[in-house]
Amino acid sequence: MTERLDGHTLLISLIATPIRHSLSPTMHNEAFAKLGLDYAYLAFEVGNEELKDAVQGIRALGIRGSNVSMPNKQAIIPYLDELSPAAKLCGAVNTVVNKDGKGHLVGHITDGTGAMRSLKEEGVEVKDQIVTMTGAGGAGTAIAIQAALDGVKELRIFNIEDAAFENAKETVKKINENTDCVATLTSLKNQAAFKQSIAESAIYIDGTGVGMKPLEKESLINDPEMIHENLVVFDVVYIPKETKLLKFAKDNGAKKVINGLGMMLYQGAEAFKLFTGEDMPVDYIRELLFKD
Repeated sequence: MTERLDGHTLLISLIATPIRHSLSPTMHNEAFAKLGLDYAYLAFEVGNEELKDAVQGIRALGIRGSNVSMPNKQAIIPYLDELSPAAKLCGAVNTVVNKDGKGHLVGHITDGTGAMRSLKEEGVEVKDQIVTMTGAGGAGTAIAIQAALDGVKELRIFNIEDAAFENAKETVKKINENTDCVATLTSLKNQAAFKQSIAESAIYIDGTGVGMKPLEKESLINDPEMIHENLVVFDVVYIPKETKLLKFAKDNGAKKVINGLGMMLYQGAEAFKLFTGEDMPVDYIRELLFKD
């Protein structure tokens, strides 16, 4: 890495807290090195209190872009100059591009595109399909919006009645007003409706954290009758690689099961493309970071 750094090196940042655990710096820096690009990617502990100054620093220093994670995904929006269509609908940003390094900051959201590309790479077509999903937090919202933009026919969101449920009401409204997708929201308490929806769906997406620690022994589906031979099951969790849901779906005859590793890689690849104009060497990064 050090031999690549010089007076012309361009900086990409990651602003969030806590953030030292993130794989993003390794992923991006290894990709820069592999392609011989004169960029460096650094993580900074930034919360809402420091956010305004951090964004001004991006402008003042000519930082070419930044990834954004919690708790800043929504709070950063007032400090930006422009939003992509998906970011505007989501009301959240995870990638900021400093257009031409001139201080015009454009916010994007790549979680949804990462999920859709992961499905596509697995040979799963979402256009004109009925999709059932659980989860209405940040990742779930981004996936729902992008699925609608990519042509899903019906999107049926189920969620527990928590704070995210209110957010999901707004997400459904935005989808129905701005896309051709028909979106609905139902309480997860209504298990009969949940079961019926999955029976009619080509794809089930679990956009929750159920299946990862400390909920690694949990699954939102435990009835074998809910898994049918034409159902693709996609879980955004990637650690562990096989959640209880994915194992259950595979054991009970699902058409295909997909974990969240591809989503994580492709959302990073989408940001990488926005930052550099180059394609991230995804296969290389997958092998480097996630080999068995």
